[in-house]
Amino acid sequence: MKIVVIGGTGLIGSQVVKQLQQTAHEVIAASPNNGVNTLTGEGLNEVLTGANVVVDVSNSPSFEDTAVMNFFKTSNQNLLTAEKAAGIQHHVALSVVGTKKLQASGYFRAKQVQEDMIKASGIPYTIVHATQFFEFAGGIVQMSMVGEKVVVPDANIQPIASKDVASFVAETALAKPANKIIEIGGPDKFPITAWMKQYEQATHKSYEIVTDGKALYSGAPLDTDTLAPENAVFLGKNHYADWIAVPENQR
Repeated sequence: MKIVVIGGTGLIGSQVVKQLQQTAHEVIAASPNNGVNTLTGEGLNEVLTGANVVVDVSNSPSFEDTAVMNFFKTSNQNLLTAEKAAGIQHHVALSVVGTKKLQASGYFRAKQVQEDMIKASGIPYTIVHATQFFEFAGGIVQMSMVGEKVVVPDANIQPIASKDVASFVAETALAKPANKIIEIGGPDKFPITAWMKQYEQATHKSYEIVTDGKALYSGAPLDTDTLAPENAVFLGKNHYADWIAVPENQR
């Protein structure tokens, strides 16, 4: 079986490729770096020739509203059209827990468009909704800065290690299409504030971390469990406190 991983050189994609390469299947890491560009369509027909499964873990290089919508609309149109021509039997896409509830955010509106296009394509699919990755803690701190304070919503989060996400996505690529959204998350759920404080302590930084019920997340308001899975089919094995304690080059 030939499996093409779109975004195969990124954080998740590179790990998915590595895991699938341990199987007997042919695995191709596809990205603009090696001549496959979903936004322009370059290289798509060639790389999908003879392929059975496509795993799409690509992401927009810009999160600005217009740019991110253009990325997901255009790249998915190009990719799904090429997949139909190639007779792809399973399209696996990585998306985000809570996407439908976060439509005040331009990024999540674009992700919803991506999901809707996949469902309407007629190609057998599985959409994996994952919670936020452990690796995103620092980025969430930066996007939550208000002056000298880190201001986060009064809500829970259930982060997951990227290696656990990659493991699940790789297994999904080898399974039959679910033709639905399935959710995965980390093993522990706690307030966003608690996660930020764990990150702060482990990285020896000093922030004033504040909870504000009106604070937005990526431009969208949150309910208590918007970012937590409702019916997770898989919970990661790695706990954040253990993961962050290990030097970055050994994780």
